[in-house]
Amino acid sequence: MTIRRDEWAVLWVTLAYVAGFGAWFLATGNHEFIWYILTLAAMIVLIGANLRRAEFPPGLLWALSLWGLAHMAGGGVRVGETVLYSATLLPLIDAGEMTLLKYDQVVHAYGFGITAWLLWHLMRRNYPDTRQGWTVHVYPALGAMGLGTVNEIIEFIAVLAIADTNVGGYVNTALDLVFNAIGASLAMCLLFLRDRPR
Repeated sequence: MTIRRDEWAVLWVTLAYVAGFGAWFLATGNHEFIWYILTLAAMIVLIGANLRRAEFPPGLLWALSLWGLAHMAGGGVRVGETVLYSATLLPLIDAGEMTLLKYDQVVHAYGFGITAWLLWHLMRRNYPDTRQGWTVHVYPALGAMGLGTVNEIIEFIAVLAIADTNVGGYVNTALDLVFNAIGASLAMCLLFLRDRPR
């Protein structure tokens, strides 16, 4: 398989931060995020195996890599007594687990917005007849929300398998799903506005 120079750049940057954070997580005994590194590694392999079939645009590959970096930083960068994932970026609501707006929520919105973009790209490429209809914007948003649910299942498995995770409870899971939906919907709205006939 041919890998273009811009794709190699994304791969090397991604592997560098995965290796760095992986070493940090092992050194600090953060077993929860070792699980996430394995999941991220599986995603790298999946995207790499489909590079030529899917012809992902470079911007999308960099956006996916940035999502991975934001995720690793969320679990590895300390902020006071906790990690970046628990940090409040904008104190809109502060009611225990019902806290807005947290780093975790922004990463969920961003990540599943990028996921919707990826699904939109695949749909346009593989089903060109959908380009003029509403399905090319609605289905990727719904698909990204579904993949967000898979992410919550992975987090649930981590809670069952690893002691002392920082995943959160029911309200946190519900907020994650809400922010996944916000990110996916916003991404599709932006693409719709960009692509609509003038």
